Amino acid sequence: MKATEAKLLDFLKKSPQFVIPIYQRTYSWTQKECRQIWDDILRCGLNDNISVHFIGSIVYIESGLSQVTHQSPLLVIDGQQRLTTITLILAALAFEIQETEPLDGFSQRKIRNYFLLNPEESGDRYFKLLLSHTDNASLKAIINNTDQPTNPSLRIKENFEYFQKLILENKNNLGVICKGLAKLVVVDIALNREQDNPQLIFESMNSTGKELSQADLIRNFILMGLEPQFQTRLYEEYWRPMEIDFGQESYGTHFDSFMRHYLTFKTGEIPNINSVYEAFKTHSYQSRDKSLSENDHIESLVKDIRKHSRNFCSMALDKEKDLELKIVFQDLQELKVDVAFPLLLELYEDYQKSLISKEIFSAIVRLIESYVFRRAICTIPTNSMNLTFAKFSKSIDKTRYLESVEAQFQILPSYRRFPNDEEFHRDLQIRDLYHFRSRRYWLRRLENFNRKEMVMIDEYTIEHILPQNENLNEAWKSSLGKDWQKIQQTWLHTLGNLTITGYNSEYSDRAFSEKCNMKGGFKESPLKLNAEIGKSEVWNEDTIKHRADRLATLALEVWKAPNLSDTLLQSYKPKKPTSETYTINDHRYLSNPNVRELFEAFRKEVLSLDPCVNEEFLKLYIAYKAETNFVDVVPQARQLRISLNMRFSEISDPKGLCRDITALGRWGNGDVEISLSGLEELPYVIGLVRQSLELQLGEKVER
Repeated sequence: MKATEAKLLDFLKKSPQFVIPIYQRTYSWTQKECRQIWDDILRCGLNDNISVHFIGSIVYIESGLSQVTHQSPLLVIDGQQRLTTITLILAALAFEIQETEPLDGFSQRKIRNYFLLNPEESGDRYFKLLLSHTDNASLKAIINNTDQPTNPSLRIKENFEYFQKLILENKNNLGVICKGLAKLVVVDIALNREQDNPQLIFESMNSTGKELSQADLIRNFILMGLEPQFQTRLYEEYWRPMEIDFGQESYGTHFDSFMRHYLTFKTGEIPNINSVYEAFKTHSYQSRDKSLSENDHIESLVKDIRKHSRNFCSMALDKEKDLELKIVFQDLQELKVDVAFPLLLELYEDYQKSLISKEIFSAIVRLIESYVFRRAICTIPTNSMNLTFAKFSKSIDKTRYLESVEAQFQILPSYRRFPNDEEFHRDLQIRDLYHFRSRRYWLRRLENFNRKEMVMIDEYTIEHILPQNENLNEAWKSSLGKDWQKIQQTWLHTLGNLTITGYNSEYSDRAFSEKCNMKGGFKESPLKLNAEIGKSEVWNEDTIKHRADRLATLALEVWKAPNLSDTLLQSYKPKKPTSETYTINDHRYLSNPNVRELFEAFRKEVLSLDPCVNEEFLKLYIAYKAETNFVDVVPQARQLRISLNMRFSEISDPKGLCRDITALGRWGNGDVEISLSGLEELPYVIGLVRQSLELQLGEKVER
C-alpha cells in the first residue's frame, strides 16, 4: 500500500480512468450527503484563510506500487461516492459556465477534457469515470448531454438536477465554486494486488458519507476476491437479477432485511440487525461442502441466495405472478408480518418443491396472518414472535404439513399463544380500531371476505357513524340518551361504529337518519359493511354493540384459528421423559426456617413475573421455566445459589455481584451465578432474573 496526499482535481486530471468494480454498491448518496459536500465547497471558496479541505480517501488497485504511472484503469475500492458526486458537480458546472472561464482552468472545455473525459480515446475509455450498470448509463447520458435511459439511476439523475439547481442559485458566484473545488484534497491510496488484501482493507475503512449496508458488505465479500471473468459471470447471472428484482429504492431498504431473514431461515438463529454481515461470513464457512471447490461453493451459495431473494420479492414486494397467492401476500404486506419471513421462505421453497400444494401453502399463510392479527387485537406483546417464527419449522412434520402447523400453533405456550375464538371475539369489539396501525387492512378483509368482485378500499374513507365531534347536535344526544358523552367516548373508535364510505364529507356530523336517507346514504350503499347500518332505525349504544358482535363473529371466519382435537394434539406435544418426582421436601436445606422464608419470597416473585412461568422440583435444584429453564435455584445452608440461563456477557449487573461460571460444571443452567442470602437483596436479584426471562421470551433479540 502507498498513500499520498493529493489535490482532488490534480488527481482526476492525471489519472487515466476510474472504474467501479461490479461488486461495489451502486451510487447511493442522498441529498443530505450532497448538501454537505456542496456547503464545504462554498465555505472553502469564500474563505481565503482555508487553503485545503480534506474530503476522504480514494483507494484503488493498481498493478505496481508506483501511483498513476501507466494508462491502465484504476479499480476503485473506496471513494466511489465522492468521485461520482464531484463528477456530477463538475458536469453541472460545465453546462452552466458555457464559454466563460470564471477561474483560470475552469472553462467548459477544460472541465470536460481534464476531469470528465479522455478526449483522445473512444468507447468506454472516453469517460474518466465508469460506474456499474444503471449508474453508468445515466452518468454517460449526463456527460454526453443525451436522453436518460429507460430505467435511469434515480440517485444519479436526482443529484445532478439538485446540483444544477444549486449552481443556478449561485450563478453570480461561479468563481467561488471553482475556488472551493480547487481546494479539495484526498488521500491517494494505491494497493498492490499481490501484496495487499483489498477485502480486509475495505472492511476496516471508515468512509466519510453514507455507511455501507450489510448487503453491500456481503456482496463485496462474495465477489471481491474472485477471478474477474468468474466474478462477472456470478454478478450478471445471480446478483444483478436480484438488484433488478428489488428495484433501486427497495434494494436499499429491503435487501438487508431479506438477508437477515435468509440467515435466520438457514441457521435457526436471528442475527443482530447490525451484524448480518458477520453472521453471513460464519454461515458461508460453516455451510461449506468440502467436496466442492471454493468457486463451486461460492456459486452454490450465491445461487441459493438468488433463489430465495426471488421468493422474498414475490411475498414482500408484490412480485408474485400467481393471482391467488398474490392476494394472500398483499394482505401480509399490509399487516406488516415481517417477523414471519424466515418461516415463509421455507414454506415457499417447499411449495416450489411440490411438498405442499398451493392450497395448503395459502392456508398456512392465512394461519400466520390470523396469528399475527389476533395477537395484535388482543394486545399480546410482539417481542416473542421473531423467535416463534425462527424456530417454528423445526416442529413441522412435512408428511402431515398443514395439520402439524395447526398443531404447533395450538400448543404454543401462553406468552406465544394463538388467541382463541372467545378472546379474539371479545377484544375485537372493544379495541380502538381507528388508530390501529393497519386499519384499512381489517376493513378491507371484512368487506371482501368471500367476495369475488373485490372492493378497492383505497377509494373510500373511514367513516365514524356516531361522529367524532365532541359537540354533538341535539339529534345525536337524543338518540344516545343522557349518557351520550360516555357512550361516545367508549364506542367511538370501535368495530361497531366504523365503516367505509365515499360520502364522508357529505355525511359530516349529520343526524343518523339523514346519513341513511340522503342521496348516497347508507340505505343506497353497495358495501357489505353498510348493509346492516342502512336497515337500522336508530344508532345508539345497543345498535353499535349489536353490529360489533355480528362483525366480530364474521371475523372468526376471516381470521380463523386452528381447531384440532385434544386427542390429536397429544400426538404433537413433546413427550416428557419419565423420571422420579421430587417435591420441596426433598431439598433438606429448605427445612431451615430462614432459608425457607427466603426461598418462599423468591419463589413468589419469580412466579409472578409472567403467567407462562412454571416451577419444577428436581433432585439437585429447583427450575423455573418459560419454554425452558431461565433460572435455577440450589438451596444451601445459609443462602440460595441462583443460576441464570444466559451468557455472562449478556447480563447487566451494575453492582457487579454476578459471577461468571462458564464451564465450571455447577448444578443448574447458564453461565451467570449469584447468591441470595437476605430479603433486602431480593429486589435486585429479581431484576437480574427478569433479564434472563426476557431474553428467553425474545425481548432482547433486536440489539
